Amino acid sequence: MYRSIPVGVTMERHLLEKLLAGDDEASAAALAALRSGDTYSVSDTTYPAEQHAGVFARRLRRMRQHGVEPLGLERMVQLLREHGRPVCVGLIDSADQKWTFLCYFTEDGSALVACAGWPRIAKETPL
Repeated sequence: MYRSIPVGVTMERHLLEKLLAGDDEASAAALAALRSGDTYSVSDTTYPAEQHAGVFARRLRRMRQHGVEPLGLERMVQLLREHGRPVCVGLIDSADQKWTFLCYFTEDGSALVACAGWPRIAKETPL
């Protein structure tokens, strides 16, 4: 069952920056992107961590099959599985449209559970 984050929990840029101040490479890159003015959004709905871990485990395999090595995605899958409780989702898109960062936060939005990033692949369209 999905549940909304309690009323009063906001994810303003300064709070998101504080939560991303971890020691792993993915959250450090996401923090740098956020500080450079990139756009972001954080869902006000929670989702089962296990469901997202399964989805991103499959995506990790596909990315690697296509020669893309995401930043921290394997670790994110592991941390989501270990967390086992509902999470809310945040997304940061780099201003240059070259990177996307996905962040998972605790149900109340008070802590970062996991973060990963991957290069955005631009497909050229034929004229």
